[in-house]
Amino acid sequence: MMILVCINREHILKWSSLSLSLSHKIWTTAMEHLQSHRAEMITIAVALVAVVGATAYYYYLTKKPKGCLDPQMFKEFKLVKRTQLSHNVAKFKFALPTPTSVLGLPIGQHMSCRGKDSLGDEVVKPYTPTTLDSDVGYFELVIKMYPQGRMSHHFREMCEGDYLAVKGPKGRFKYQPNQVRAFGMLAGGTGITPMFQVARAILENPDDKTIVHLIYANVTYEDILLKDELDNLASSFPNRFSVYYVLNQPPEGWEGGVGYVTKEMIQTVCPSPAPDIQILRCGPPLMNKAMAAHLDNLGYAAQMQFQF
Repeated sequence: MMILVCINREHILKWSSLSLSLSHKIWTTAMEHLQSHRAEMITIAVALVAVVGATAYYYYLTKKPKGCLDPQMFKEFKLVKRTQLSHNVAKFKFALPTPTSVLGLPIGQHMSCRGKDSLGDEVVKPYTPTTLDSDVGYFELVIKMYPQGRMSHHFREMCEGDYLAVKGPKGRFKYQPNQVRAFGMLAGGTGITPMFQVARAILENPDDKTIVHLIYANVTYEDILLKDELDNLASSFPNRFSVYYVLNQPPEGWEGGVGYVTKEMIQTVCPSPAPDIQILRCGPPLMNKAMAAHLDNLGYAAQMQFQF
């Protein structure tokens, strides 16, 4: 019996040792699988986080707040501030529905404004704000009021607290940053407003490297609109923006251009004809016609020109 017990004990010890060895191998294999599975799960989790993060970032960059304009219906906006800039020019500031609302007007486009003339008849005229969608909660119009202008009468009579009916956006101009190497701009009188809007959008975008050369024509010094703002752009971006003023009736000591905008002025100030430049023009009908003829004679192809 003692021998049998010893034998059994030896067997038991052998089986115990074998069992422990087997258990260790099973445990090691299980842990290896677990570690491998865990690594795979971590890799998948990291990948998912990266994808979700990238998607969220793309959404953040590309998502734009909805604008307040309606292309089909007139909407009314309250005049909250009127600033008289000269005897016949004023800046009108209109409030949007909330402090974070944006107008929703693409760069270089305009909107239709509705009012009443001196006889009480309805009149609609296009205007371009001087503000961008980066100016949240409001938009501004700089208006020159002509004595016989029908819409000028409406703006002349407007007081703070009144409402302006607006519809848009409208216009053929479509701009993407860096779509051209340089712009030449030929503006006359109130035709400066779309030029100012485009120039400001370009210069305030750090990713846009477009260069802008502006020729701005008026009759008298007092007729120059947005002069302080244009001069500020020229001083803030000396390598990317230049403005050359032309006056038909200049004051004494005037150092800018005199008379009408000539071919020689365009050659000196604007970029030469090339596939990667464009010349924009906006002014009175006679000026637009004359500028188109100058540009044609200087060799600017049709695709290098755009008239607002």
